[in-house]
Parts: sequence; structure tokens; C-alpha cells
Amino acid sequence: MCLFAATVFWFFNALNKNYSANINFPLDFDYDQASYIPVKSLPTSVRMNVSGLGWDLFRKSSGLKVPPLVIPLEKPTEINKIVGSTLPALFSTQLEGLQINFVLVDTLYVDIDEKARRKFNLKVDSVWRYLNHDFGVVNEIKLVPDTVWVEGPKKIINALPDVITLALPQNNIDGDFIGEVEIIFPNNDLIKRDPPIVEISFDVEKQMEINDRVRVKIINAPRQRTAFNVSEVNCTFRLPVSLVKTLSVDSLEAIIDLKEVPNGRHKIVPEIIGLPQQARLIKVDTVLVNF
Repeated sequence: MCLFAATVFWFFNALNKNYSANINFPLDFDYDQASYIPVKSLPTSVRMNVSGLGWDLFRKSSGLKVPPLVIPLEKPTEINKIVGSTLPALFSTQLEGLQINFVLVDTLYVDIDEKARRKFNLKVDSVWRYLNHDFGVVNEIKLVPDTVWVEGPKKIINALPDVITLALPQNNIDGDFIGEVEIIFPNNDLIKRDPPIVEISFDVEKQMEINDRVRVKIINAPRQRTAFNVSEVNCTFRLPVSLVKTLSVDSLEAIIDLKEVPNGRHKIVPEIIGLPQQARLIKVDTVLVNF
């Protein structure tokens, strides 16, 4: 009992003396959070060497009743770093009973941007990639809803494409599809989506592969061009069985646009127009032009 009493007496007596210690202090940044948003996670603490009574140091180092130190940011987009040597003056009135000797962190880095909100259209990314090889889509792909509101840092929102593409959650689809798909962005943790999930549905049907010849049409040809000997090209595409009878190969054209082609000898892949939306082009012969 005497030893215990002596130890307690010594401990309490020691805590009434002045000491210095390295302590981590929590941080809080004061800015207009309705108008601005961090692009990267803000620093959550700063390590400093401070002096004070042992009681105060013990309480701060143990995390008991330690309010965060506040760094005000009036113009957050204009600040990307805060030099550690400037912090003592800022924190001196916030550390009751402690004196800051020096800051152990050279620089605090911050990245805050204006908050932006935009509406984007949605589409499915190359749906045929997710289908069984022998099947194809026979109707329009439905997305409910077909738009999404996106909110986040302005620089990230402005870098997004005008149309957001969605990936399906399964492969080798050989039957009618209906399912929910999450809208995912590379910086998903910084972006709010409304809604975050859309419903996608479409019908699929067995396909037939068709190989036929398609007439060539040349546009934007120079006046001094020589004659082109090719009038037709071989074309291979896949089409749902139910649409095969409705397709007329005579309605297809292989377009060769020479508007941006310089004089000389070139191999050009024609653009096939007239195919139904449900068709998938497999192969088309190149055409040799010389002018």
C-alpha cells in the first residue's frame, strides 16, 4: 500500500511539471462545403512539438477531449499547399495550455475544387460484347432512366464524356435480358450519382451470318481522278433471324469518302450504310484507289 501510494504521489507530482512532446492533433478545414468539394482526401492530422504541463500533454496525447485544430480557407480553389511553418501562428489561440515549439510536417497539401452538377445521357457499351456469339439484339435497348445527374469536383465533371457508357454485369447472354446496372466512375468516391442504378432491358434472338456483295459509292472525289474499277465489295455481317427476310442487300452501300484523302495510292475500308441497327458488321473488303 505504501509503494502504491508513493507511486501515485510521484505520478501526480510529475504531471504538474512542464514537458515537451510530439503529439498528433486532429485537423478540420473550414470552407464553404456547399460550393466546394475536395478532389483528394484532406489531411486529417498534423504532428507538432509542444510544451506544457504534464496533465495537458497527457490528455492531448491520449486523445481525450481534443477538439480539432481549424484551418480556415476563404478561397479554397486558390490554395494547394500550406507551409508547416505558418501553422503555429494559426493554432496558437486554439491550443489552450500548450505552447507550439515547431511543426514536424513541412507542408500540408490540399486539393479543393468548385462543386459542379451536370446531367448526362446513358448508353450500353457495345452490347454485342456481352452476347453469346450466335445471338443478337432484336429491339431497342431500354434504359430506365436513360439519364443521370452527376455531382462532384468541377474538373472531374468537365472531363467526363457527354454520354456515359455502362457495362453489363454478365457475359454470354443468350436470352432476353433485364437487370439493374450500377453507374460507376473512375472517381466513384468523389462523385454523387442520381440515380446510382438504372434498369436495362432488351430482347435477343439467334443470328444468321450473311455474306454478300455490296455496291460501292464514291463521294467527294477530286475532278482529276482516274476511273475506279471496283463497283462492288464483299461484306459479311450478322443479323437476327427474324430480320433476314426484311433486309434487301440492294439497300446497302459501301461508301468511300475521298474528302480527306491525299493524291496517291491508298487502301480504304468502305463504310457500310443501310444495315439495320440490330446488325453487326463482321468484315468488309478494302478498296484500292489511285488518283
